[in-house]
Amino acid sequence: MTDIINIAIVDDNATLLMQIKENISEANHINVLFTAKNGQDALEKLTNQKVLPDLILMDIEMPIMNGIEATEAITQNTNIKVLILTVFDDDEKIFEAIKSGAAGYLLKDCKPHHIITAIEDIMIGGGPMSPHIAAKALNLLRDQNPNTKNPQPKDFDLSERETELLQLLIQGLSYQQIANTLFISLGTVRKHIQNIYSKLHIHNKVEAIHTASKHKWFK
Repeated sequence: MTDIINIAIVDDNATLLMQIKENISEANHINVLFTAKNGQDALEKLTNQKVLPDLILMDIEMPIMNGIEATEAITQNTNIKVLILTVFDDDEKIFEAIKSGAAGYLLKDCKPHHIITAIEDIMIGGGPMSPHIAAKALNLLRDQNPNTKNPQPKDFDLSERETELLQLLIQGLSYQQIANTLFISLGTVRKHIQNIYSKLHIHNKVEAIHTASKHKWFK
């Protein structure tokens, strides 16, 4: 790869940041435009840049604005790629980083040439991850498998009557129409609705529709 890749490095550990910068400078085709000490600092510096970086090396745990929040803001509003470079390898951090739009996820104990290779990979459409992280990410994807059985209304302790009433509510029937359909009083409908919302931990019809849709109820 001969084209110059402009990058930025965001890390609150000044010593480590300079070490990363020094290691990457060994690659003549990678140019560090700027460094930042946290996510907010990075966003502010981006607004003042005449030339935007192609990629940002992003730490996760930082004060003021962490790397996950910064990654989401950057990937939603620019075409800049973000490569997470962190010490954290727990499932929650990996999942949040992927959701925020990170293009890759490396641990800080990786060799400098691995970081350089990862930067190159991302710029040609790759998604590099440290082997340990890749294994965890795969397990996360398996946990999100669409074939995984969705919880059913009974799993939320909804009775058959409450499930029937919920379906009518989602279909757009008013409380009075539900009462007429089920041959029960309006007060009984309201009581059932109250119980349904409590069991599903929701507060309104919009949330009820969202919950039923998410779990693929009432197809």
